[in-house]
Parts: sequence; C-alpha cells; structure tokens
Amino acid sequence: MIALIPALAGALIVAGIIGIVTGLRSTSTPPRRAPSRRTRPLQDLDRRTRLLLLGSLAGGVVAWLATGWTLAIVAVPVAAVGLPMLLSSGSAAARIERLEAMEEWTRSLSGVLTVGVGLEQALVATLRSTPAPISAEVTRLVARLRARWVTEDALRAFADELDDSTGDLIAANLILGARRRGAGLASVLEGLAESVAADVRARRQVEADRAKPRATARWVTLISAGVLVILALSGTYVAPYRSPLGQVVLVTLLTAYVATLIWMKRMAVGRDLPRFLAPATGGAA
Repeated sequence: MIALIPALAGALIVAGIIGIVTGLRSTSTPPRRAPSRRTRPLQDLDRRTRLLLLGSLAGGVVAWLATGWTLAIVAVPVAAVGLPMLLSSGSAAARIERLEAMEEWTRSLSGVLTVGVGLEQALVATLRSTPAPISAEVTRLVARLRARWVTEDALRAFADELDDSTGDLIAANLILGARRRGAGLASVLEGLAESVAADVRARRQVEADRAKPRATARWVTLISAGVLVILALSGTYVAPYRSPLGQVVLVTLLTAYVATLIWMKRMAVGRDLPRFLAPATGGAA
C-alpha cells in the first residue's frame, strides 16, 4: 500500500503536466468556438497520440516491474508524449502559410472583380485557384453561396472558419462590399492584399528572431532529458529517492523543472491579434 503512494501522487501532479503540455499545441491562438456536439477527452487526441500513450503506459509498467521504481508508471508516458511537444517548433510556419494564402486569394479576387462581375460570382470564380491552406474554407464559402445563403452570413461563417484577425479584415471588407455594391471593392482588396503581404514579411522576420530562443529551449530540453536518463541509470546518485517519500519529492522536483521548460517554450511563442468580427448567426436565405 505504501508503495502506491508515489504512483498516486505522481499521477495527480503529472496529470497537470499533461494538460499544460497538451495546451502547447494552441498556445498563441485564441480558443476556437466549440462544436455543438460534446466530445470525450480521448477523442480529442489523434490516433497516433493515443497509441503512443497506451504503448508508453505499458512501457512504464514494464520499467516499474524491472527496476522497482513506481514513478516509472507515470514518468514514461509523460516523457513519451511530452518530449515531442516540447521539442516541436510550433505552428508559426503554418500560420504564415495561411496568411500568404489569404493574400494570394484576396489579390485573385480583386483581379476577378475588375472584369465587372458581381461579388458572389467572383467568389465562385476564385475557387479553382484558391491556395491549399485555405481551400477548405473557400470551398465551404462557395457551397453556402450556392445554397442561397445571405452573402453576409456566408462571409461571417467564412471568417469564423479562418479564425484569424486578418481573415476578419478580409471578410469585413467583403461584407461592406456586399452591402454597398460599389465599384471600388477591387481597389480596396488590392490594397488589402498589399497590407497582408507586408504583414507576412514582418511575421517572417519576427519568426526568424524567435528561432534562436526556440533552439535554445530545445537544446536545454534534450540535455536535461539525457542527464535525467543517465542519473536514473546511476544507482548511487538516485538511491535516496527510492523510498516512497523520496519518489514523492522527486516527482515534485521534476514537475517544477518541466514547468520551467514549458514556460521557456511559451516565452518564444507569439500571440495572434484578437478577432473583431462577431460570430455568424445566420443561415440560408
């Protein structure tokens, strides 16, 4: 019974670590609107992560039986799932690619509007040339227009799916164009595309500056993990931690250290600008 105390304490403390590390996947983006259906926590993880978690849990049990360290039951799964997240470079590159796609699509839409077609026809015409990062969102926008949604409602739903402040800016200009039906929308979109292109260049420079602290955080994480493995294999150094109380103390120290690594990683991750468009509430006309 006493031997289970470190496992219970470790499970409670490390559960918090798993939650924090999992949150690193969406550190700098505002929370997306939750879907209407409820999902269980395990369903939020992809299949590869679930298999890795189950396999590492089995490995932790094997390590516990082989070494007598009850802490291994929780340490192995946390290391297997948490280390790849701590070593990942984040989603900054993907966000920049989406910005570039928005800029290219906006410029294409501006060019189509210059030939004199209506906004809805121009949106449909850009579907084939839409860049891959936002192809799914534009496809659903066109599908809503073909289903005779009100144009403004379809554009608000489009902005919700892009979930980006720049996407809100593009959608807001399109909504104003749908309301006023003026002849100047093409020139407005052209200027907006230039603004987005400048934003992309600025973000690339910022990400280049953040590359060094990210590399430092990865090296610190790798060196720390290597030192911990070596110390774990050294019988004399970790001998005081073999007792139940010692393993509880070890879990507490490791938790504080992992929290420091997570904090270091978060410092090198930027934050996106908040959105300003209200969520879509409309439907088919």
